[in-house]
Amino acid sequence: MSREFPWWLIALATIAVGLAVLIAVNDLYSRVFTVVAAGIGVTIFVTIVGFVLATLVGLGVALMALSRRQVLRQVARFYTEVIRGIPVLVLLFYIAFVGTPALVWLINLVLTPLISAGAMEPVLVRDLSLMWRAIIALTIGYSAFIAEVFRAGIQSVDRGQVEAAEALGLNRFQRFRLVVFPQAIRTILPPLGNDFVAMIKDSSLVSVLGVQDITQMGKVYASGSFRFFETYSIVAYIYLLLTIGLSLALRGLEKRLRRGHRG
Repeated sequence: MSREFPWWLIALATIAVGLAVLIAVNDLYSRVFTVVAAGIGVTIFVTIVGFVLATLVGLGVALMALSRRQVLRQVARFYTEVIRGIPVLVLLFYIAFVGTPALVWLINLVLTPLISAGAMEPVLVRDLSLMWRAIIALTIGYSAFIAEVFRAGIQSVDRGQVEAAEALGLNRFQRFRLVVFPQAIRTILPPLGNDFVAMIKDSSLVSVLGVQDITQMGKVYASGSFRFFETYSIVAYIYLLLTIGLSLALRGLEKRLRRGHRG
């Protein structure tokens, strides 16, 4: 079957180029773009740090879910079911205004002897910035979904491969590192990439905490200038550039992995 021509991509590219020209020649759009683009760095930082941490936590939870110990499996199942049942926005508020004060109280409780001796000052809630509270919330929220991605990918590896590795005398860590994970990554990568793209979009929720990302910069500018159409058009334009560009890069990587596997 012949490959379908990507007319949708041509249409998107045409719109993107048209908006880029408009930003270049129109003073209003240029000014809006300059203001909103100042939040790109924060958006990228929050997304990358949050995703890396969520991937590490998710891998740990997945390994717990596949453990031979029932207690670890039950804890992992409890974690994934609870976290996946809470909307990310609610989780942001909970971590920012409930979890952080509780964590600070616990830290001060543990460090009470040092604080009483005057060796250090008590930790204050404001010492943990709203941006890091948002990163923690995104980490927790996405780690539950990523854990399921890892679990499904690891379980997709043929059992005979594992048994062959056991017969060769490899211990459990060696079997995972040398046999299971290299094969599972081909299954894991596509949904993991989708989660990364989704986190770029969900990172816009951190604006509710006042974190100066793309959405927050646009919100502030629009509320002061009443240029809502122009501002949010630019905000949507920047997010589309980030997400679609990343999606195309991930598709290319996925195709390369498939060709490598066939070869």
